[in-house]
Amino acid sequence: MADEEAGADKDPEFMTSLARGLAVIRCFAERREPLTIAQAAQETGFSRPAVRRCLHTLVCLGYAARIGHRYALQPKALALGYAYLSSSPLASRAQPMLDALRDEIGESCSLGVCEEEQVYYIARAESSRIMSIALRAGSRLPLYPTSMGRILLAARSRREQEAYLRSTPLVALTDRTETDADALLAILAETAERGHAIVDQELEVGLRSVAVPVHQGGKVVAALNIGTQASRVSMADLRSRLLPALRRVATDLSRAGLFG
Repeated sequence: MADEEAGADKDPEFMTSLARGLAVIRCFAERREPLTIAQAAQETGFSRPAVRRCLHTLVCLGYAARIGHRYALQPKALALGYAYLSSSPLASRAQPMLDALRDEIGESCSLGVCEEEQVYYIARAESSRIMSIALRAGSRLPLYPTSMGRILLAARSRREQEAYLRSTPLVALTDRTETDADALLAILAETAERGHAIVDQELEVGLRSVAVPVHQGGKVVAALNIGTQASRVSMADLRSRLLPALRRVATDLSRAGLFG
Protein backbone atom coordinates (compact mmCIF):
# COMPACT_ATOMS: atom_id res chain seq x y z
CA MET A 1 0.00 0.00 0.00
CA ALA A 2 2.99 2.27 0.35
CA ASP A 3 2.99 2.66 -3.43
CA GLU A 4 -0.24 4.66 -3.08
CA GLU A 5 1.98 7.49 -1.89
CA ALA A 6 4.03 7.35 -5.09
CA GLY A 7 4.20 10.77 -6.66
CA ALA A 8 2.62 12.38 -3.61
CA ASP A 9 5.65 14.61 -3.17
CA LYS A 10 4.69 16.26 -6.47
CA ASP A 11 1.18 17.07 -5.23
CA PRO A 12 1.16 19.80 -2.56
CA GLU A 13 -2.49 19.01 -1.73
CA PHE A 14 -1.84 15.33 -0.94
CA MET A 15 -2.11 14.47 2.79
CA THR A 16 0.34 11.66 3.46
CA SER A 17 -0.82 11.20 7.04
CA LEU A 18 -4.44 10.70 5.94
CA ALA A 19 -3.38 8.24 3.24
CA ARG A 20 -1.41 6.22 5.78
CA GLY A 21 -4.27 6.20 8.26
CA LEU A 22 -6.70 4.90 5.64
CA ALA A 23 -4.21 2.24 4.54
CA VAL A 24 -3.86 1.02 8.13
CA ILE A 25 -7.64 0.82 8.50
CA ARG A 26 -7.82 -1.31 5.36
CA CYS A 27 -5.45 -3.84 6.96
CA PHE A 28 -8.31 -5.00 9.16
CA ALA A 29 -10.64 -5.73 6.25
CA GLU A 30 -9.92 -9.42 5.69
CA ARG A 31 -8.73 -10.33 9.20
CA ARG A 32 -10.71 -12.01 11.92
CA GLU A 33 -8.25 -11.26 14.72
CA PRO A 34 -6.72 -8.05 16.10
CA LEU A 35 -3.58 -6.77 14.38
CA THR A 36 -0.12 -6.15 15.76
CA ILE A 37 1.94 -3.16 14.71
CA ALA A 38 4.36 -5.52 12.97
CA GLN A 39 1.56 -7.13 10.93
CA ALA A 40 0.14 -3.77 9.88
CA ALA A 41 3.60 -2.52 8.94
CA GLN A 42 4.19 -5.60 6.80
CA GLU A 43 0.87 -5.24 4.99
CA THR A 44 1.16 -1.52 4.34
CA GLY A 45 4.88 -1.27 3.73
CA PHE A 46 5.09 1.58 6.23
CA SER A 47 7.60 1.80 9.05
CA ARG A 48 6.54 0.56 12.48
CA PRO A 49 6.75 4.05 14.03
CA ALA A 50 4.42 5.39 11.30
CA VAL A 51 1.96 2.55 11.83
CA ARG A 52 2.10 2.98 15.60
CA ARG A 53 1.19 6.67 15.28
CA CYS A 54 -1.71 5.84 12.96
CA LEU A 55 -3.07 3.23 15.36
CA HIS A 56 -2.59 5.53 18.34
CA THR A 57 -4.60 8.22 16.56
CA LEU A 58 -7.37 5.77 15.68
CA VAL A 59 -7.54 4.71 19.34
CA CYS A 60 -7.72 8.33 20.49
CA LEU A 61 -10.59 8.99 18.05
CA GLY A 62 -12.50 5.88 19.07
CA TYR A 63 -12.13 4.01 15.77
CA ALA A 64 -9.84 1.37 17.28
CA ALA A 65 -8.95 -0.14 20.66
CA ARG A 66 -5.71 -1.51 22.00
CA ILE A 67 -5.86 -5.04 23.38
CA GLY A 68 -2.48 -5.85 24.89
CA HIS A 69 -0.02 -5.52 22.00
CA ARG A 70 -2.75 -5.84 19.36
CA TYR A 71 -5.32 -3.48 17.91
CA ALA A 72 -8.93 -4.01 16.86
CA LEU A 73 -11.41 -1.74 15.11
CA GLN A 74 -14.36 -0.47 17.10
CA PRO A 75 -18.02 -0.11 16.03
CA LYS A 76 -17.43 3.55 15.24
CA ALA A 77 -15.40 2.42 12.21
CA LEU A 78 -18.60 1.11 10.64
CA ALA A 79 -19.58 4.71 9.91
CA LEU A 80 -16.77 4.94 7.36
CA GLY A 81 -18.14 2.10 5.26
CA TYR A 82 -21.78 2.94 5.75
CA ALA A 83 -21.10 6.47 4.57
CA TYR A 84 -20.52 5.01 1.11
CA LEU A 85 -23.32 2.44 1.26
CA SER A 86 -25.91 5.00 2.33
CA SER A 87 -24.83 7.58 -0.23
CA SER A 88 -24.38 5.23 -3.21
CA PRO A 89 -27.52 4.92 -5.35
CA LEU A 90 -26.06 1.72 -6.85
CA ALA A 91 -25.57 -0.05 -3.53
CA SER A 92 -28.78 1.17 -1.92
CA ARG A 93 -30.93 0.26 -4.94
CA ALA A 94 -29.27 -3.12 -5.41
CA GLN A 95 -29.55 -4.42 -1.85
CA PRO A 96 -33.33 -5.04 -1.78
CA MET A 97 -33.10 -6.59 -5.26
CA LEU A 98 -30.38 -8.96 -4.05
CA ASP A 99 -32.41 -9.82 -0.96
CA ALA A 100 -35.43 -10.69 -3.12
CA LEU A 101 -33.34 -12.75 -5.54
CA ARG A 102 -31.75 -14.68 -2.68
CA ASP A 103 -35.16 -15.46 -1.24
CA GLU A 104 -36.42 -16.58 -4.66
CA ILE A 105 -33.58 -18.93 -5.58
CA GLY A 106 -32.16 -19.80 -2.17
CA GLU A 107 -28.60 -18.88 -3.16
CA SER A 108 -26.18 -16.11 -2.21
CA CYS A 109 -26.05 -13.06 -4.51
CA SER A 110 -23.55 -10.22 -4.78
CA LEU A 111 -22.89 -6.97 -6.61
CA GLY A 112 -19.33 -5.89 -7.31
CA VAL A 113 -17.37 -3.14 -8.99
CA CYS A 114 -13.75 -2.88 -10.06
CA GLU A 115 -11.44 -0.87 -7.82
CA GLU A 116 -7.65 -1.11 -7.75
CA GLU A 117 -7.79 -4.08 -10.15
CA GLN A 118 -9.90 -6.13 -7.76
CA VAL A 119 -13.58 -6.95 -7.37
CA TYR A 120 -15.01 -4.90 -4.53
CA TYR A 121 -18.27 -6.19 -3.07
CA ILE A 122 -20.68 -3.29 -2.54
CA ALA A 123 -23.85 -5.29 -1.82
CA ARG A 124 -24.47 -8.89 -0.81
CA ALA A 125 -27.38 -11.10 0.21
CA GLU A 126 -26.12 -14.34 1.73
CA SER A 127 -28.16 -17.51 1.90
CA SER A 128 -25.52 -19.77 3.42
CA ARG A 129 -21.77 -19.81 3.91
CA ILE A 130 -20.25 -21.07 0.65
CA MET A 131 -16.61 -20.04 1.04
CA SER A 132 -13.92 -20.50 3.65
CA ILE A 133 -13.76 -16.71 4.01
CA ALA A 134 -16.72 -14.55 4.95
CA LEU A 135 -17.84 -12.35 2.06
CA ARG A 136 -19.61 -9.08 2.78
CA ALA A 137 -19.87 -5.53 1.51
CA GLY A 138 -16.29 -4.28 1.48
CA SER A 139 -14.72 -7.66 0.69
CA ARG A 140 -12.43 -7.84 -2.31
CA LEU A 141 -11.25 -10.65 -4.56
CA PRO A 142 -8.98 -10.90 -7.61
CA LEU A 143 -10.48 -10.36 -11.04
CA TYR A 144 -9.09 -13.23 -13.12
CA PRO A 145 -10.48 -16.27 -11.19
CA THR A 146 -13.92 -14.84 -10.31
CA SER A 147 -17.12 -14.63 -12.34
CA MET A 148 -17.70 -10.96 -11.50
CA GLY A 149 -14.08 -10.18 -12.22
CA ARG A 150 -14.27 -11.77 -15.66
CA ILE A 151 -17.40 -9.78 -16.47
CA LEU A 152 -15.62 -6.56 -15.53
CA LEU A 153 -12.48 -7.54 -17.47
CA ALA A 154 -14.50 -8.60 -20.52
CA ALA A 155 -15.84 -5.05 -20.80
CA ARG A 156 -12.31 -3.74 -21.39
CA SER A 157 -10.42 -3.49 -24.66
CA ARG A 158 -8.05 -6.29 -25.65
CA ARG A 159 -5.09 -4.02 -24.95
CA GLU A 160 -6.36 -3.26 -21.46
CA GLN A 161 -6.93 -6.94 -20.78
CA GLU A 162 -3.40 -7.81 -21.88
CA ALA A 163 -1.97 -5.06 -19.68
CA TYR A 164 -3.89 -6.38 -16.68
CA LEU A 165 -2.72 -9.96 -17.26
CA ARG A 166 0.91 -8.81 -17.61
CA SER A 167 0.83 -6.86 -14.35
CA THR A 168 -1.11 -9.38 -12.25
CA PRO A 169 0.42 -12.51 -10.69
CA LEU A 170 -1.78 -15.32 -12.05
CA VAL A 171 -1.73 -17.69 -9.10
CA ALA A 172 -3.42 -21.09 -9.17
CA LEU A 173 -5.86 -20.98 -6.24
CA THR A 174 -7.13 -24.51 -6.99
CA ASP A 175 -6.15 -27.17 -9.49
CA ARG A 176 -8.87 -25.77 -11.79
CA THR A 177 -7.70 -22.15 -11.81
CA GLU A 178 -6.86 -20.91 -15.30
CA THR A 179 -3.52 -19.10 -15.15
CA ASP A 180 -2.50 -19.06 -18.82
CA ALA A 181 -2.81 -15.52 -20.17
CA ASP A 182 -3.79 -16.58 -23.70
CA ALA A 183 -6.46 -18.93 -22.37
CA LEU A 184 -7.82 -16.18 -20.14
CA LEU A 185 -7.98 -13.77 -23.08
CA ALA A 186 -10.03 -16.36 -24.97
CA ILE A 187 -12.32 -16.78 -21.97
CA LEU A 188 -12.82 -13.02 -21.75
CA ALA A 189 -13.69 -12.82 -25.44
CA GLU A 190 -16.24 -15.60 -24.98
CA THR A 191 -17.60 -13.87 -21.88
CA ALA A 192 -18.14 -10.64 -23.78
CA GLU A 193 -19.91 -12.51 -26.57
CA ARG A 194 -22.19 -14.58 -24.33
CA GLY A 195 -22.89 -11.83 -21.81
CA HIS A 196 -22.20 -14.00 -18.78
CA ALA A 197 -19.31 -15.69 -17.00
CA ILE A 198 -19.29 -19.03 -15.21
CA VAL A 199 -16.45 -20.02 -12.89
CA ASP A 200 -16.38 -23.60 -11.70
CA GLN A 201 -14.17 -24.13 -8.63
CA GLU A 202 -11.34 -21.89 -9.87
CA LEU A 203 -11.49 -19.56 -6.87
CA GLU A 204 -12.14 -22.21 -4.25
CA VAL A 205 -12.86 -25.93 -4.39
CA GLY A 206 -16.60 -26.54 -4.16
CA LEU A 207 -17.59 -23.02 -5.21
CA ARG A 208 -19.43 -22.45 -8.47
CA SER A 209 -20.67 -19.03 -9.63
CA VAL A 210 -22.27 -17.20 -12.53
CA ALA A 211 -22.17 -13.45 -13.21
CA VAL A 212 -23.69 -10.97 -15.64
CA PRO A 213 -23.00 -7.28 -16.32
CA VAL A 214 -24.95 -4.29 -15.06
CA HIS A 215 -25.04 -1.47 -17.62
CA GLN A 216 -25.48 2.27 -17.45
CA GLY A 217 -25.14 4.62 -20.37
CA GLY A 218 -24.00 1.80 -22.61
CA LYS A 219 -21.13 0.86 -20.28
CA VAL A 220 -20.60 -1.98 -17.84
CA VAL A 221 -20.54 -0.34 -14.40
CA ALA A 222 -20.82 -3.40 -12.18
CA ALA A 223 -21.26 -7.16 -12.12
CA LEU A 224 -23.99 -9.19 -10.47
CA ASN A 225 -23.43 -12.81 -9.46
CA ILE A 226 -24.86 -15.89 -7.81
CA GLY A 227 -22.55 -18.19 -5.90
CA THR A 228 -23.42 -21.73 -4.94
CA GLN A 229 -21.98 -25.06 -3.89
CA ALA A 230 -20.93 -27.30 -6.77
CA SER A 231 -22.18 -30.36 -4.90
CA ARG A 232 -25.69 -28.93 -4.73
CA VAL A 233 -26.19 -27.11 -8.05
CA SER A 234 -25.20 -28.67 -11.35
CA MET A 235 -23.85 -26.69 -14.28
CA ALA A 236 -27.07 -27.40 -16.17
CA ASP A 237 -29.20 -26.07 -13.31
CA LEU A 238 -26.97 -23.04 -12.99
CA ARG A 239 -27.50 -22.19 -16.66
CA SER A 240 -31.19 -23.05 -16.93
CA ARG A 241 -32.51 -21.77 -13.59
CA LEU A 242 -30.08 -19.34 -11.98
CA LEU A 243 -28.74 -17.48 -15.02
CA PRO A 244 -32.18 -16.29 -16.29
CA ALA A 245 -33.10 -15.03 -12.81
CA LEU A 246 -29.77 -13.23 -12.55
CA ARG A 247 -30.20 -11.60 -15.95
CA ARG A 248 -33.67 -10.39 -15.00
CA VAL A 249 -32.40 -8.62 -11.89
CA ALA A 250 -29.40 -7.16 -13.76
CA THR A 251 -31.78 -5.75 -16.37
CA ASP A 252 -33.98 -4.19 -13.68
CA LEU A 253 -30.94 -2.70 -11.97
CA SER A 254 -29.57 -1.36 -15.26
CA ARG A 255 -32.89 0.32 -16.01
CA ALA A 256 -33.05 1.94 -12.58
CA GLY A 257 -30.60 4.62 -13.78
CA LEU A 258 -29.25 5.25 -10.30
CA PHE A 259 -25.51 5.21 -10.81
CA GLY A 260 -23.35 7.96 -9.44
